[in-house]
Amino acid sequence: MSLRFATTRLGMLVVTVLVSSLAIYGAMFLTPGDPATLLVGGSRNPDPAVLAQIHREYHLDDPFIQGYWHWLSNCLQGDFGKSLVYRDSVAGLIGARAGDTLALVSYASVLVLVGGTVIGTVAALRGGRTETLATTLTAGAMAVPTFIMAVLLIWLFAVQLPWFPVYGSGEGFGGTLTHLTLPAVALALTWIGYVAQVTRTAVRAEMRSEHVETARSRGVPERTVIRRHVLHNASGPVFAVSGVGVAGLIATAAVAEQAFGTGGLGALMIEAASKQDMAVVQAVSLVFVVVFVVLNTTVDLVSAALDPRTAQKGVR
Repeated sequence: MSLRFATTRLGMLVVTVLVSSLAIYGAMFLTPGDPATLLVGGSRNPDPAVLAQIHREYHLDDPFIQGYWHWLSNCLQGDFGKSLVYRDSVAGLIGARAGDTLALVSYASVLVLVGGTVIGTVAALRGGRTETLATTLTAGAMAVPTFIMAVLLIWLFAVQLPWFPVYGSGEGFGGTLTHLTLPAVALALTWIGYVAQVTRTAVRAEMRSEHVETARSRGVPERTVIRRHVLHNASGPVFAVSGVGVAGLIATAAVAEQAFGTGGLGALMIEAASKQDMAVVQAVSLVFVVVFVVLNTTVDLVSAALDPRTAQKGVR
């Protein structure tokens, strides 16, 4: 991986975060009327003294860029302001909910990485009916939205077969694992399908490559060919799509959290949006954007380190 590639990717990370943060902050000003009314929950008759205090606290009377920079610099220091709806600091609200989202996304990530790569590899190596069945099932998983999948899982595994609870995130390792199983499966199934499809394609392509045929013609045992030549060379694209999948889980976690009432950051953002609590919505959106972009950049850098050809294509 060249220094130019790494510098380019890190520069894109900074630019993406800045542009996204500008859009998040600027969205408050697109709504007709006084932006301060959004920060007090959209009250129809807000106290003028409260509005004046918010104008001073959030620098709403300053020029747009100056107010934006003040908001962003405070966020970089961990000060996301105060929620006038929840009567608490936004940073405190985020800290109280972040653990639930981290546990859910981590659980779903394990399902995506293990389930997607195993299904795709087995389908490619066995071929025939196994490959057809795996392709059909993973294509179906990719087509069903997370919310619909959540409803189906609740109906089957919580109502018809009462095996799992459907509300809350549980306590302790066992309780958390039990409560988050259905939300994690609902969240992961779409990306399991993507990872399985890419893995199957990558393994099949490597099995037909010249260096694999050469290894076989030289009498190298089939298990060694599969492990050293096929799976090793197919790991690059599989790792890349898996990383994108994990980042995508963060973006869609809100749907699963709201459907199963796990109370994470996504559910907090939806609750805050319904109450027009813009300070919370802005802060959670910024956190999601930063985590998403950092994960994507990390995947790019690791993929380039594993396969230098990726870096050469990226800087052209």
